[in-house]
Amino acid sequence: MDRQAKAVVCREWGKPVQVETITVEGPKRGEITIKIAACGVCHSDLSATTGKIQYPPPLVLGHEAAGVVVEVGEGVTEFKEGDHVVSSFISMCGKCRQCVRGRPVLCENARKAMFTLPDGTVRTKDANGEPLNVFGACGVMAEYATMHVDNCVKVDQSVPMQNAALVGCAVMTGVGAVFNTAKLEPGSRAAVFGIGGVGLNAIQGCATAGAEMIVAVDSNPKKLEMAREFGATHTVDINEVEDAAKAVKKLTGGVDYAFECVGAGPVVEQAYKSLGRGGTAVVVGVADPKDKTSITTLTLPADEKTLKGSWLGSARPQHDFPRILGLYKAGKLKLDELITRTYPIEDAAQAFDDMVAGKNARGVIVFE
Repeated sequence: MDRQAKAVVCREWGKPVQVETITVEGPKRGEITIKIAACGVCHSDLSATTGKIQYPPPLVLGHEAAGVVVEVGEGVTEFKEGDHVVSSFISMCGKCRQCVRGRPVLCENARKAMFTLPDGTVRTKDANGEPLNVFGACGVMAEYATMHVDNCVKVDQSVPMQNAALVGCAVMTGVGAVFNTAKLEPGSRAAVFGIGGVGLNAIQGCATAGAEMIVAVDSNPKKLEMAREFGATHTVDINEVEDAAKAVKKLTGGVDYAFECVGAGPVVEQAYKSLGRGGTAVVVGVADPKDKTSITTLTLPADEKTLKGSWLGSARPQHDFPRILGLYKAGKLKLDELITRTYPIEDAAQAFDDMVAGKNARGVIVFE
């Protein structure tokens, strides 16, 4: 059935987001409709409004959400009405070389569902009946969303929805970069460059994995203070040093792992330069497509350094989302503390402004 829903829409790059009433169509074969309970406000959503992520408007934003299944489409057996689910912007065909080798984040067919559902169509229309694209096959910054089952993960109903929502991006991206991409070893020394929602999760991932030293690097004193609450042992304010990489190396002698959570070539360079011999730098942030990074090539063989990327924490969503929530329930990961402020959907523009101003670890839009 069709449902009316308030949704946060990008109409034009470079313009403020708008809250509109849209129509969300019921599910087709292999799809489900979800009543969204909470949706995190992520820098990637912001990047879609500026054109840094070039999803064509008009676009329903949102990719980090949790909700309840209210309708299932034909052929759906893995979900039923009443199930709690978390959205995943990773589209996987399940058949390509990357999917069958357990790397769904690298699915060779994922580009078919960047701003539509996997079949190339959408279930969202505006007040004039015109189709609306959806961020990452999700478009979950709305009261309802119809999605393909492969973009949904069933989760424990005992976890508060606003906490579960964060696993869909910020937590998985940061913690996964540590656990899955870097495979950080206990007793290691680590540095995290950029202390937003993802950076904080990289920090607590390092702490959970048993890092000996964790250096948080940022320009915002409030974020550096938050970093210590999430497990950082040391902080570097880039406004107080001439060279952040040298400051990190002075503290640590060179880290074993560095995580770049900004998405900027110069920051990637700093992360790489902070490494000790044999170290690994993991690029987590989403950079502008034209951005470049320069490193000293000889250090790759001579120091056996590694520079690699991590997309959504190298996630296997159906496996990793429940595993992360299990760590939360066991008291080994902080989720409650990540949420600085919640907003009604009417205040979505304010939520984006607060994110840009660096006021929140994570802002979350909650729905009745």
